[in-house]
Amino acid sequence: MKQQGIRVWDLPTRVFHWVLVVTVLVAVISGQVGGNWIDWHARCGLLAAGLVAFRLVWGVVGSSYARFAQFFPTPARVRAYLAGHWQGAGHNPLGACSVLALLGLLTVQIVSGLFANDDIAFTGPLYELVGKELSNRLTGMHHLFADLLLILVALHIAAILFYTHVKKQDLVKPMLTGRKQGGGGEPARGGGWGAFLFALLLALAVVYGASGAWLPAPPAVPPAASTPAW
Repeated sequence: MKQQGIRVWDLPTRVFHWVLVVTVLVAVISGQVGGNWIDWHARCGLLAAGLVAFRLVWGVVGSSYARFAQFFPTPARVRAYLAGHWQGAGHNPLGACSVLALLGLLTVQIVSGLFANDDIAFTGPLYELVGKELSNRLTGMHHLFADLLLILVALHIAAILFYTHVKKQDLVKPMLTGRKQGGGGEPARGGGWGAFLFALLLALAVVYGASGAWLPAPPAVPPAASTPAW
C-alpha cells in the first residue's frame, strides 16, 4: 500500500499560502494597469494585510511546522544545511530565509501602501494620518520595494523549480495536500480551533485598522456662494 506520508502543513497554512499567491498576482496586475483597477489594488492590499497578520500570529500559535521557532534559520542550522547535515520535514533553513524575507517585504509594501498616493485621485486609506510630504516618500518606497518583491518572488519560484527538477523534491504537492513523503520526522501537532480563531480575530482587527474605517469623516465641503444675477 502506498505510504500516505506525514502531516506537515496544516489547512490554515495552506489556505494562507494559496490565497496570498492569488492576492499578490492580482495586486501586481491591477497596480500595473492602474485606472479603475487601482481600487482592486487597494482591496488586495487590505486582504494582504489580513493574511500577513494571520501568518505572523499563526507562526506563534499554529501547528508545529508552521511556527517560526521551528524553522527560524539560525546560523547553526544554515551551516548544517549547507554541509548536508540538516534533516527536517518543514522549511529547510534556506527556504525559511525566503519565507521570512517575503513576509518582511510584504509588510513594508502593505504599510507603505496604506499611506501612499498617486498625485491624481487615489490615496491610501490612512493617507490623512501623515500628509502629502511623508505620503510621497512612502509612495516612492512602495514602488521601490515592489520591484524587490517581484525579484524575490522570481527567486522563490526558481528555487521551487530547482528542487523539483534537480533535487527531485516536490515542494508544491505538500502545500496542496498537507503531507510530505519520505524524510522522516514527526507529524505536525497543535494549531487547533482555539488558536485559529484567535489568529483570525487578530487578522480581522488588522484589516479594520488598515481600512481607515475608524477615522472621522472629513468635513463637508461648503456649497459654492451664488453669484447675484445683476
